[in-house]
Amino acid sequence: MSKSRRDNAGGNRNRQAHPRFARARALAAGLALPALLALPALLPLPAAAEGFGLGRTALPQELAAWDIDIRPDGLGLPEGSGDVQTGEALFSERCAVCHGDFGEGVDRWPVLAGGQGTLADRDPVKTVGSYWPYLSTLWDYVHRAMPFTEAHSLNVNDTYAIVAYILYSNDIVDDDFTLTRENFATVEMPNADGFFVDDRDQVEVPAFSAAPCMHDCKTDVHITRRATVLDVTPETETDTETGDETASAEAPAAPPEPTGLDPVLVAAGEQVFRKCAACHRIGTDARNAVGPVLNGVVGRHAGAIDDFRYSPAMKAAAEDGLVWTPELLDAYLTDPKTIVPRGRMSFAGLRRAEDRAAVIAYLQAQEG
Repeated sequence: MSKSRRDNAGGNRNRQAHPRFARARALAAGLALPALLALPALLPLPAAAEGFGLGRTALPQELAAWDIDIRPDGLGLPEGSGDVQTGEALFSERCAVCHGDFGEGVDRWPVLAGGQGTLADRDPVKTVGSYWPYLSTLWDYVHRAMPFTEAHSLNVNDTYAIVAYILYSNDIVDDDFTLTRENFATVEMPNADGFFVDDRDQVEVPAFSAAPCMHDCKTDVHITRRATVLDVTPETETDTETGDETASAEAPAAPPEPTGLDPVLVAAGEQVFRKCAACHRIGTDARNAVGPVLNGVVGRHAGAIDDFRYSPAMKAAAEDGLVWTPELLDAYLTDPKTIVPRGRMSFAGLRRAEDRAAVIAYLQAQEG
């Protein structure tokens, strides 16, 4: 260190040790704490309690613009009405591009209809009809957030009509239903009782907190399916015979194709049936969807599926003895409304005779 820097450092130490500087530091320390403690007394407390002078009270019309939520008991619903037929046209124009004409969903957009009885499945279909417990949620969301790129563009009556059509698509109301503020609370959602208060603290946590079993936890072993049958494990030359035997024992044989059907026509009908698959299922594991399962429909009496909720029009046709003969199916697929007026099927029909013949052949090829 240079001589000048040593002299300056020494001078600073000397000044700090001087009695005059020591008294100044003590005085400053003694005054600082009382000053900080007295600072709140200097603030204008009445002014702070009255507010900061920012903003203003919201006007009644501003509150009304935001007060648009609908409660489960119907509180907040505006006056209005809408029927299923009007809602069908509006849904086709404003909603079907994403949700499909029948609420079946396009690509990965949400499915709105069907799914009843699937909530306990490994891949449940959660729709308005199968999952939503409150109708108010549907009305509120449609009116507030839909259509996707044009929120708040639906007036009150349009919203009532679209909600009525979605209810109809889920077999909750009939095709002549009109939804209003007065009958809103009378609509019963299928899954209204499907929700309960979260009780995992009392039920699951104690079960998961118990000491885990480490040995001899299962007394027996039961084989339900074999990996080779499920195509999980590829077969080899050594286990091909065993796999084939297991497959023949456990896997159901393919249903024989009825004699007299043209295989080419049946294959063409399978392609045409894709237009029907949005609402109907067919095959070994088929179940009801938006429409009834169609296994064995050719030659069957109308309205014969016990666990499907048919429209009043279809029930009336069934009581009149309607039977789905190939000829009647051809007429029905040409124009459904002429065979079952006011029926629920919104499908416009198949205009080409060869398409109708093909899909009827495909239906005939399916066993009931």
